[in-house]
Amino acid sequence: MKVWDLSTRLYHWLQAILFFALIASGFISNGYHIQLGLILFTLLIWRIIWGIIGSQTSRFSQFVGSPTTVLRYLSRKEIAKPGHNPAGAWMVVTMIAMLFLQCLSGLALAGLLDNLPYAEHWLTDSLFSAFETLHLTLVNVLSLLVVIHIVAIFIYKLRHQPLIMAMITGIQKQASPPDTPYFVSQWRALTVLVASVLVTIAIVALA
Repeated sequence: MKVWDLSTRLYHWLQAILFFALIASGFISNGYHIQLGLILFTLLIWRIIWGIIGSQTSRFSQFVGSPTTVLRYLSRKEIAKPGHNPAGAWMVVTMIAMLFLQCLSGLALAGLLDNLPYAEHWLTDSLFSAFETLHLTLVNVLSLLVVIHIVAIFIYKLRHQPLIMAMITGIQKQASPPDTPYFVSQWRALTVLVASVLVTIAIVALA
């Protein structure tokens, strides 16, 4: 059954590539670190909007459940819907939130928030210092989340649920096929991407 549209799959792999590229460039002080961060920031804006108006399996309202739902799924009392399972859903939300905070703190450290409206009032030295601490801390937090994510993929592989292949082909094996999820036009995805790029360009232009 098809569960992932093309844009969601491309986002997933681009996010993974950019994450490792940012880790590498950050440790070796590569001049492309800021540029890579801006690309990731743009993609995150896209993903957040796509999580609201995108295809069914990409919408947060479709795959994010309550803690009770997660516990029932882990105890095998509930069958997962197409797409992210209840446990994986919270990993996705956490990763997106942590990456967005990392990019936001990175923008502040790079001086790209200095000319935003009223920045002289809210972007204080103490807040800048907090952004610096947050940026360094989230490197370790995100690295841990990635390790957990990789371990989970390996476990599901042993259970004959190839999550990597599903994110490549868009097709996921379902033990009990539910209703087929609906997909929206990929032109909408492109429109959202253009809007996200414009947001990033506006921030850079103001800086």
